[in-house]
Amino acid sequence: MFRGRFHPSTFLSGFLAAGAIVIGVIVGLSSCGGEKKEQNAVKVDRLVLAAYTVPKEAYEKEIIPAFQKEWQKKTGRQLVVEQSYEASGAQARAVVGGFEADVVALSLEGDVDKVTEAGLITHDWKANPRRGIITRSVVAIGYRTGNPKNIKSWEDLTRDDVEVIYPNPKTSGGAMWCVNAVYGAGLKTSEAAGGHADSVQARDLLKRVQKRVKVMDKSGRESVTTFERGIGDALVTYENELLLRKLQGREIPFVVPEATMLIENPAAVVDKNVDKHGVRELAEAFVAFLHTDEAQRAFARYGFRPVSPQVAAEFESTYPAPPLLFDIEYLGGWARVRKGLYGPEGIWSQITLELAREH
Repeated sequence: MFRGRFHPSTFLSGFLAAGAIVIGVIVGLSSCGGEKKEQNAVKVDRLVLAAYTVPKEAYEKEIIPAFQKEWQKKTGRQLVVEQSYEASGAQARAVVGGFEADVVALSLEGDVDKVTEAGLITHDWKANPRRGIITRSVVAIGYRTGNPKNIKSWEDLTRDDVEVIYPNPKTSGGAMWCVNAVYGAGLKTSEAAGGHADSVQARDLLKRVQKRVKVMDKSGRESVTTFERGIGDALVTYENELLLRKLQGREIPFVVPEATMLIENPAAVVDKNVDKHGVRELAEAFVAFLHTDEAQRAFARYGFRPVSPQVAAEFESTYPAPPLLFDIEYLGGWARVRKGLYGPEGIWSQITLELAREH
């Protein structure tokens, strides 16, 4: 069972739908004959992981089992990893609200910052060569088989005959990446064409795309499910989500626009919780393992762009770089983006109000 307060939504979905909370596999150890029962008992360590929904399969199928084996080999102790998967913003709020995760692996830096601002992360989690980032991806556009609407670019998503699906940036970190990508693409393409980034043109593109959005689910994973149910003509999501569907035999064809955003996903130890649970060494070892080439290859097999230069070179043909790729710093960093796009007077917030009034 989870220590401390449960994550309510994940508790219910885990026990009612057998999906959101997964109790880590316990690797069995052989016992010596003739010894007393208490001497045979093997101590069990526990780690609570709070992650966003998208990398669930990579953690469950490869990364956590591999780390359990490594931890057992190193310490002789069994390991149970209690896993919770939710939309990134909702997950961050749950941890701030009392869900005692030892490690958070979220969609964006800003969600880890919320946990830090609540006083739960006290170390500088970005003080390493990769700034705490464990995976990368890019924003892509999924479309229907055969591409009946001939979708090739962001501009195609503004047409009256195209219905767009992406999640809600008020609940989903993935949605922020999607909205950032559209707005940033407007800046980048105007800069490529005219020599300077035109914020008016970028706002106009974002508004015209937002006008065509039919459904905004609470998470990136839910948006993919909505699209698979036949709703919408175009799905704005992570490249890795689309590659995962292909791996599962449920392919959604897609295009990576010429101008799109580099997604970077962080992980961090939650200091107050690991100290309370006495698992700091374990939690730090797990986060360090996420940066190893073994874990990076596992992430790459599930559609993520590796942060390890060595592994990235191995998968270079799988993950080509878009010509007008940009990152969050191109938009001024997360603090500026959170206020300038999603704050009460932010561009996306104002666009949604304008569209509501127009309707």
